[in-house]
Amino acid sequence: MGKKKKSKHKDKSKTPENTAAQPEVRAGKMSRKDFDDELARLQGELVKVQEWVKETGAKICVVFEGRDAAGKGGTIKRITERVSPRVFHVVALPSPTEREKSQMYIQRYLPHLPAAGEVVIFDRSWYNRAGVERVMGFATPAQVELFLKLTPLVERLIINSGIILVKYWLEVSKENQTERFEDRINDQRKIWKLSPMDLESHKRWYDYSRARDEMFAATDTEESPWYVVDSNDKRRARLNCISHLLSVIPYEAPKREKVILPKRQDSKGYVEPDYQYRKVPEIY
Repeated sequence: MGKKKKSKHKDKSKTPENTAAQPEVRAGKMSRKDFDDELARLQGELVKVQEWVKETGAKICVVFEGRDAAGKGGTIKRITERVSPRVFHVVALPSPTEREKSQMYIQRYLPHLPAAGEVVIFDRSWYNRAGVERVMGFATPAQVELFLKLTPLVERLIINSGIILVKYWLEVSKENQTERFEDRINDQRKIWKLSPMDLESHKRWYDYSRARDEMFAATDTEESPWYVVDSNDKRRARLNCISHLLSVIPYEAPKREKVILPKRQDSKGYVEPDYQYRKVPEIY
């Protein structure tokens, strides 16, 4: 999957900012309780990141790529479910319009990059050109080659503008991808996740593998590395990804004054009105 390179980012996993004890790694399936307990701890750290970003004006961009059904959406949901959508923005762009197709390729993504005090998470990104567009024939070989050549330069500009750029590739096995697709087919709650493009991606497994390998070879750089998450175990993948994300952000816990809940004001004779509210039926 491409040559593994060292990151220049400092690993903060054992620094004073991560004060909560690290969990003991155990073999076998992780219990729901263990997952929930550790997720709560990590989400508490994400809230600290949020306050640090707001306080310092930091700009963070996180890119999620990977095969269909690798678990990108579930991981992003766990990152964002306890933080403010005013700070953490998820970008999942639809297919380009005719106007966007005529633009410089990267142009449609640039307006979504973070400003000061924002964390932007791309659920698929400009790397569509190196993946789905290449495999499905939506981009020519020349366009893909140019993209792979120019992307490290563009990402250098992004980083030099002060943005912390973190790129994740979620890797899933053939067997688990098949199982997850079948689950989507048979579960009415998940059927919306299954598109004709997903079915085609299942068919073209090795085309995607070759595209991934060439993408890594061209864009896994010292200043903008790819971090690969083994997503075959969803619970561990989500925790590992969040833990790593925290380790590459140089945040510090905000200093907070103790919060004291104020007493309610005096009613001054207020009485609830005898009003026939349209109440929702209590059927549960």
